[in-house]
Amino acid sequence: MPIFMAAVIGVGFLCGDYLLPVFEGISVFSAGLALPEGGAQLFEDQKEEEEEKASSAKGNSSAPPAAKVPEAQSEEDSDEENENLAYTPDDIAKLIKAAQEKSGSLSNDGKISEYQYGKSNATDVYENIWVSNKTAEHDIDIAAELKKEVDLKIENKSDPVVLIFHTHTTEAYQTLDLGWYSNSVVTRSNDSATNMVRVGDEIAEQLEEAGIGVIHDTTIHDTTYSGAYARSEAQIEKYMEEYPSLQVLLDIHRDAIKNPDTGVMTKPTAEINGKKAAQIMIVSGCEDGGVTGFPDWEYNLRFALNLQKECEDKYPGLVRPLFFCSRQYNMHKSHCSLLIEMGSDANTLDEAAYSGRLLGDALASLLERYVV
Repeated sequence: MPIFMAAVIGVGFLCGDYLLPVFEGISVFSAGLALPEGGAQLFEDQKEEEEEKASSAKGNSSAPPAAKVPEAQSEEDSDEENENLAYTPDDIAKLIKAAQEKSGSLSNDGKISEYQYGKSNATDVYENIWVSNKTAEHDIDIAAELKKEVDLKIENKSDPVVLIFHTHTTEAYQTLDLGWYSNSVVTRSNDSATNMVRVGDEIAEQLEEAGIGVIHDTTIHDTTYSGAYARSEAQIEKYMEEYPSLQVLLDIHRDAIKNPDTGVMTKPTAEINGKKAAQIMIVSGCEDGGVTGFPDWEYNLRFALNLQKECEDKYPGLVRPLFFCSRQYNMHKSHCSLLIEMGSDANTLDEAAYSGRLLGDALASLLERYVV
């Protein structure tokens, strides 16, 4: 992809004369076998979560980080967005050259392929709502679920209603949209301007503009991968005790999509209003296949389907098929608790931040319906 199509957000990406987050050796990322419909990394996360609990019971919290397993396969910024860029195309070209010199080389180690997920990747389709059902014991009647009442009543929308947090806070993105990746680029960062906190900020800003009370927790829970879900759960409980008005809990992540056979990384992408957006994937879990302690999961699914519909009604193409799985991921903490994947590690931060704004706007519209 030509250099002039690169997307850079603010000076938070840049430090002096070279690219800041891309060469930070914060942690090692590895990807395992790929699944065709997506969200496979979640199964590895759950395995890690179960191992954490077993390890904790034995008094051992030093388990090694788990590999994140992705799925397989899968224009330009608007003029207004380009006007807000701090760097010209020539500046960006110089920054890449400087980065190459400082890192020794910025090698082209594989292709990044754009792919828009849709109903062909779903197991269940109703109108413009697509679901990928990965459970063994549950069928989904989308139309029937949409008719059921969501357990959400907002008496004062200015009170904290939404909690945004990040179990895997240091997940990050590509800096430049080049169409290829370099193994020297590490898509993890402690910098809140470039990791999941930045995307969460975009969601929170839209809610705030709509007058909806939101708390954005920026705590880094994955200093070590092991124990991350337990640490984020403790943080959730602290906030819910302090703010009883909290009902909507959103754990904001990003996916990781790489085909182990070809080495191709996939960036789920849709063009919305003339600008590239990282497709998002809403995740809703249930009791199934040995998962227990999640008796009210149906409420979460209803909320997930309504959010899926709101996103697709307002911004067609924004969402991948809703991922319905036999997992918990702290979604048992409320009846409107979801895990959401904002693009993949092959998307740029600009694309993910844009999707954060779109998601925040759609969520604000949905929540307005439940103000009493």
